[in-house]
Amino acid sequence: MNIRRILLSLAAATLALAGTLTAQVRPFRFAQITDIHLNPNNPNPTEWLLRTVADINATDSLDFVLVTGDIADYGDRKTIEKVKTCLDLLRYKYYIILGNHETTWSDSGCMAFSETFGSERFEFTHNGILFLGFNTGPFMRMAYGHVVPQDITWLKQEMDKWGKDKPVILVTHYPLMKGDVDNWYDVTDAIRPYNIRLMIGGHYHANRNLKYDGIPGILMRSNLADENGNNGYGIYDITEDSIKVYTKTTGGREKEWAAFPLKGELFDHNGKADEYPDYSINKQFGVKEKWCVKGEAGVYSSPFKEGNRLFVGDDMGKLTAYNIKNGKRLWQFSAKRRIVGDCAAADGVVVFGSADSTIYGVNSADGKMMWKIKTQGPVLGAVRISGGTAYVGASDHKMRAIDIKTGKELWAYGGVAGYIVARPLVADGKVIFGAWDNTLYALNASDGGEAWKWKGGKDGMHFSPASVWPVSANGKVFIAVPDRFLTAIDIKTGNTVWRTNASVVRESAGLSEDGGMVFAKTMKDSVVSYSTQGDTPKEIWASNVGFGYEHAPSMPLESQGTVYGGTCSGEVYAVDAKSGKLKWRYKIGNSLVNTVLPLSAKEVAVTSSDGTVAVLSK
Repeated sequence: MNIRRILLSLAAATLALAGTLTAQVRPFRFAQITDIHLNPNNPNPTEWLLRTVADINATDSLDFVLVTGDIADYGDRKTIEKVKTCLDLLRYKYYIILGNHETTWSDSGCMAFSETFGSERFEFTHNGILFLGFNTGPFMRMAYGHVVPQDITWLKQEMDKWGKDKPVILVTHYPLMKGDVDNWYDVTDAIRPYNIRLMIGGHYHANRNLKYDGIPGILMRSNLADENGNNGYGIYDITEDSIKVYTKTTGGREKEWAAFPLKGELFDHNGKADEYPDYSINKQFGVKEKWCVKGEAGVYSSPFKEGNRLFVGDDMGKLTAYNIKNGKRLWQFSAKRRIVGDCAAADGVVVFGSADSTIYGVNSADGKMMWKIKTQGPVLGAVRISGGTAYVGASDHKMRAIDIKTGKELWAYGGVAGYIVARPLVADGKVIFGAWDNTLYALNASDGGEAWKWKGGKDGMHFSPASVWPVSANGKVFIAVPDRFLTAIDIKTGNTVWRTNASVVRESAGLSEDGGMVFAKTMKDSVVSYSTQGDTPKEIWASNVGFGYEHAPSMPLESQGTVYGGTCSGEVYAVDAKSGKLKWRYKIGNSLVNTVLPLSAKEVAVTSSDGTVAVLSK
């Protein structure tokens, strides 16, 4: 009798607990605005956003609003602040995340977004559901989307605190799928043990009902006007047992187009991703990882070497020195904000910039700060050191020349309209660099005086010669820009010598050690070389490396007869400089490989946006 009572009590308690968990979700409604694309040159997106704000404000039944990225076409601070001014007119609280337009093109190194809205991610609970919003990149480079290691850790920590059985809705800009986010499988594997009821996003500018390795995902239409001239947004109706999804045009009616249960299993919590990257290529060529370190943050800068030390900056603002022989960490220096641009080192000094609006000079032996220069904007530019002078560009529209021993500013050129990210070229008495303003600049290295400016490509900021590292030989400067042209420019006059789009190259250029060839990476499988001589383009060789679709701005660089390069899908390749014949390929991960650092004919140092730092050896 006592056993029967105990069993009945346990059953009643279980039913009561289940009822409590279900009752925790109380009905509510919220709106979603996505892909706003405010543009300083086009008033229409602003008008459409204001219409949506007014339409939402006229709706009495909402609890909050989600804003899911691509709010500013050029990712600039002024436009981001304008978006906030518009969104602040909402009568409801809103939660916002970045899209790829705020991460790929950003004069602030993405700091303007967090400084304007408070954070790059959000976390809140409402009526029994946890909402987590996070960034899906890419970051400051043309590449696939990417979720950085620190955000994956944060997701798991927040859901552990909430409880694995309680309902969660995740909010992103990109869909978590192959071809959109390079490490989608890392994210879906990480979140699979939890009670994810839905993932909400944008990016496609259309309604989509998807599965992310079995986990349900929704993409909502853009706020921009559709083919019928109607702009609109999404509305979600949460009941005790379901999520209903609607689209609404401003002034129109809600139209339901998807629904999801709030009870029961939606996917296998013990399962795995449907697909993982293929690493079988690593068995073919005998390439080995001499050493490999997985950092705690993303890395968007290339490594630099001085002596036996390898220097790398990361997304958390840390500059780390590694022993180049074994990967042992020697020291670490912390800036206040992320490091985007590549550092450089000479004569015992490492020079680098940070999004904290500072240029630093630190001792290469122990990492102690020797000097710093405050700027009026984030320093995202890569550093070039030549003859004891460091040249580095910043988002305060200046290129600076700095004495690396004293930190004294020798000159500053303030005529740059856009912001600077690439490593400048120092040649023929000039400092040559591109910026995100459709311009290639040439300054006199002695005093910073303007020598010439080149604007020979397509109009529009997105076609700027900003990410490529210019190279020069035989009186010409060579660049590859987003319009798919390889271009030769007279180094003395800035006049165009020739342009060709025959090879469909993009934002990658490198010079042979003898100066006779310029190398470039195409957007599909191949690396090409062109002669640096003459006044017309002459292809020397084209090599089908086989890396697939490619759009990352990583430069092909030669060392002792071998050309090394990286791709947006985690591959490092090596080809013969004279013939283009493939020597080897190696897949270090599935994320953007930054411009590699050749160490010899057999070794290359590599960094990747997933936090990898490694030396490969053949």
